[in-house]
Order: sequence, then C-alpha cells, then structure tokens
Amino acid sequence: MDYDKSAKEIINKVGGKDNIAKMIHCSTRLRFTLQDYDKTDLEALKKVDGVLGAVNASGQCQIIIGNAVVEMYDAIKSKIGTTTGSNKSKTISKKKWFEVFLDFLIGIFQPLVPAIAGAGVLKSFLILFSSLGWISESSSTYQIFTFIGSAPLYFLPLLIAITTAQKLNVNILVAVSIVSVSVYPDLVTLLAKGTKLFGLSLTNITYSSQVFPAILAILLYAVLEKHVTKYCPKPVRVFLVPLVCMAITVPVTLIFLGPIGYIIGTWISAFILFLFNHLGWAATGLLAAILPLMVATGMHKALLPYAVATMTSTGKELLYLPASLAHNLSEAGTCFGVAVRTKDVKMRATAISAAISALFGITEPALYGVTLQHKRALGPVMISSAITGCVVGILSIKAFALVGPGIASMTMYVDKSNAMNFVYAWVCLVIALILSFILTLVFWKDDVVATSQDSQDTNKTLNNEIELEAPINGTVISLKDVNDSTFSSGILGEGIAIKPKDGFLFAPAKAEVIMTYKTGHAIGLKTQDGSEILIHIGIDTVKLNGKYFNTKVKDHQIVEPGEILIEFDLDKIVAEGFDPTVMMVITSKGKSEEIELPALA
Repeated sequence: MDYDKSAKEIINKVGGKDNIAKMIHCSTRLRFTLQDYDKTDLEALKKVDGVLGAVNASGQCQIIIGNAVVEMYDAIKSKIGTTTGSNKSKTISKKKWFEVFLDFLIGIFQPLVPAIAGAGVLKSFLILFSSLGWISESSSTYQIFTFIGSAPLYFLPLLIAITTAQKLNVNILVAVSIVSVSVYPDLVTLLAKGTKLFGLSLTNITYSSQVFPAILAILLYAVLEKHVTKYCPKPVRVFLVPLVCMAITVPVTLIFLGPIGYIIGTWISAFILFLFNHLGWAATGLLAAILPLMVATGMHKALLPYAVATMTSTGKELLYLPASLAHNLSEAGTCFGVAVRTKDVKMRATAISAAISALFGITEPALYGVTLQHKRALGPVMISSAITGCVVGILSIKAFALVGPGIASMTMYVDKSNAMNFVYAWVCLVIALILSFILTLVFWKDDVVATSQDSQDTNKTLNNEIELEAPINGTVISLKDVNDSTFSSGILGEGIAIKPKDGFLFAPAKAEVIMTYKTGHAIGLKTQDGSEILIHIGIDTVKLNGKYFNTKVKDHQIVEPGEILIEFDLDKIVAEGFDPTVMMVITSKGKSEEIELPALA
C-alpha cells in the first residue's frame, strides 16, 4: 500500500491541513478533531486505498484503517506536522454539547488504554502462572512483576492529569504536580488520621486509582491558568502563574472537587451494578447485541470512563468486557463463515483477514470490511452476540483487565478466587465462534449483480408491461405541477411527483442501483426490462450537501420492491426552506411497451 498517497487523499477529504485541529489514533482508527466538519467528504474517504470506513461520530471524524493504523497515522503526521488549525472556536460551535463532552472524555481515556491493558494482562498472567504452580506468590520476581502490573492503576490520577492537560492544552508538568499531591504518602497518612484545611474537615479518600477527582482538578487548573496568565505581568509568569494555580487548585480539590469526583465514580459503578443486579444476564446479552452498532459509530468509547472507574474501584468489570467477549468472537466466527461461503475472491481475502483480527479482539476490520456492508453477516453477528452474551451473564463472568477480549488476552478472565470464571470464559468464546459461524453458513448469500447476459435472459420472460409503485408514502401529483421547470417541462422524461408524508424512499420495482449520489438527494435505477429511472428528493436539495440524507444501498446492488433506498429527515429539510416534493422520472425506456405509473390523487 502507498501510505503517502493515501495520506494525501485523507488530508484532502477531511478539508485540508488547515481544517485539522487535532489527530490521534486508537487500535484501528484515525480520530480527527476538525475546525469544520461540513468540509469532510465521508463517501470519498471510504474509497481511499487502505480506508475501511469513515464516520462523523462522538464529536470526531473517525476513519477506520484497521491493523495498519500506525503506518497511516505516521504518514499523515509527517505531512501535517504540528498544525492544529486556526479557529478553535469554530470547532466547538459546529458540534453539539454532547459531542464536545464525548470528544473530551475519549480524548482523556483513549490514550490510557495501552498502559492499563498491558498492565492488566500482565497481572492476569501472573495469577494464572501462580495458580498452575509455575511461580510462587512469595517470590521477589512475582512481587516485582505485580508492581509493574499494578503501577498504572495505582498512579492512574497522574496519568489522567497528563491526558487531561493534553486535551485542555495546559502545562502538563504543573498538572501532574497538582494531582500528585493527592497520592503523596504523608498526605494519605494525614487524611487517614483526620485533618482540617482552613478549619474545614477533609474527607478521608484514597485518591490512588481514582479517575474523576483528577479530571475535576485539571479542569479547574485550566480555567485558572487562562485567567491568571491574562492578568499576570510577563516577567514573573514563569513562576507566579503555576504558584497561584497550584496554591488554589490543590486546596479546592481536597475540600470540594475530590469528594465530588469520588462520589461521581461511586455512582457510575453503583448504576451499572444496579442494572446488572436487576436485569442480570439480559443486560449483558442486550449490550452484546448492540455492540456492533456502537462500535460502528464509536459510541463504545463512551463506556471507557465507566470501565476504568469500575475496574479501579472494584478490581473487576461485570458488563462491558464480558459482553465484548461475546461480540468480538461472534465477529470472528461470522467472518470465517463468510470466507467459507463466498465465491468472491476479494471478499474471501477480506473476511479471512478480518476474522483473524477479531479473533485477537480487534473488530473494526470485520465490521467495516464485512459485517456492516452485508445484512446477511450483521444478522448472525447480532444473534450470536445476544445469545452468547446471555450465557456470559448467566455464568456471571467477570473481567479483571481493561483490554479487548480475544484469544491472546483471555487471561483477563482469570479469577484468583474462582477458577471456573476462566473456564466459563473459554466456553463462551467457543460458543460465540461456533454459533456465529453456523448462522453465517445458513444465512449468507453473495450479492448478485445483474450482467448484460442476465438482463437478456430476464427480458425474454417479461410481459410487455412493467408496473412502478410509488417510491414514498404521500400524495401523488402530476409532474407538471412541480415547481421546477426541469421536471415539469418533461425534459428529463415522463413520470410523477409525490408530496411525501415521511422520510423513507422505497424501490418502486425490482431493479439495479446504477447511480447513488454523495449528496444522498437522488438515486438512479435500472429495471429488469432495461428502463432507467431517476428518483429525486426535493427541489434544489443538492445544496444541502448530503445533510439530512442517508443512502442505504450501493451502486450495482439489486433491490426488491419496497426495499428502503434512502432515509431523510423530512422535517429538517422543510425547516431549511426546501420543497420536499419527490420526483420519479423515467429517463430511458427499456423493452416494455408500456410502463404503468401510480395513479394521481
């Protein structure tokens, strides 16, 4: 793959170098924070060599690369350097508050995953080796490696301080210094004995492994740094700004923000435990079933704060990671099933590669390369995930390391107090793998694209008349009554128009999709007799540049009568001042002597 060429195309399709405010990457995705998200061309991005998918979600433009994400990241980074755009306020104004919030959380927690995951798996291996009698818990080797595995979680507040400071663009070393006070050994002893600050009693909280107190502290520091810097004389800023910020932030954190952050973390864990205790295995099954859709939009990253908080406070996690075991292995099984059943050489190669990645806990290649593109693959994944997730819930499987479940990380389910937890996890792995594989063998069918010979053979059996259904619910009117001379004059051909009642555009007959538009406002079809049909949603709606439109099919796909072609937000299109009338025009007649159109109202 030519990473340099793909990098140039990606930079261009996200709006250029100046539109990039920030870029990071996770295990499979490039994550862009952009100045203006309207400048992204998602459809064009999906066609770039090496790109498996693209979506604007969770306040970011997320481009799915797969296993080569590091190489692509480096190629792009070499071209954009440290550019962070020129108008940060525009970035925020373009996003809704919850998108900004999710972007903030993901920016903090995503960089923590490698350290926490690596340490967690290391500890799980130690527990496994100890259980097998390969190493003694009293040995210095065991203890030192335990320290390695425990350090990232114990000093998590310091890691949080770093990532939060990076996200807020404040001095990282000052931020770490502020938070390090909370884990200072002498302060821990003082809090345990009971102490006061300015006459106010301090809550005895063990801040090691805590998440939210550190976040709140750095948020306050960021606000203070901005305002103190503004009014502080330049010659003394180097020491006076951090002095004032530290002297204010630490006491306020110990008195107010620390206890508030501790309560937030406790509530999150309590809420998930409440759901688990009341919904039980059904909660795990439901989450596992919808994880493909959550991962596709990046919304699964919103579960990271919960997972980290729960893992640090209880040492285990009962819902997200066990459900991920069911989903990840279902993706792998389905891709292996597709590889066996498909006759498409390219699809087989994609499916095998994606299956191997999913087997090791990385599901994006499977999702964007196979599952989300084919409902006959998505169905088996969701069914298998739901069933296996329920089994996981019934067996009360617990995870002890924050890492994507896969065959290489199964030690994350080693429970020192319950050896069967590890065994049950392997049982569920096998169930998910086999069940999804079998379901895929049953339901999978390659997409059929009509060839010219197929069309000729089909036409021999056609009657001399073809009937078209109305492509949308609404009132059918004459094409002459459309407020657009291009259509009303009949230049494009005969047809009808519909005043729509909803935003679902259907196929009017069995046909091949011959053209989709990146703006989503129109679609071209070819019926079995060779007639070509243009369906156009609204007048001048091309000016919306794809906003409010979601095309559900792809070029050369065969669609059945009544199958959804496009979904659009009717109310928002009208609110923007556009006429939403839908026009269906026969631009070229095929071999049928007559084409019957829906009757006028």
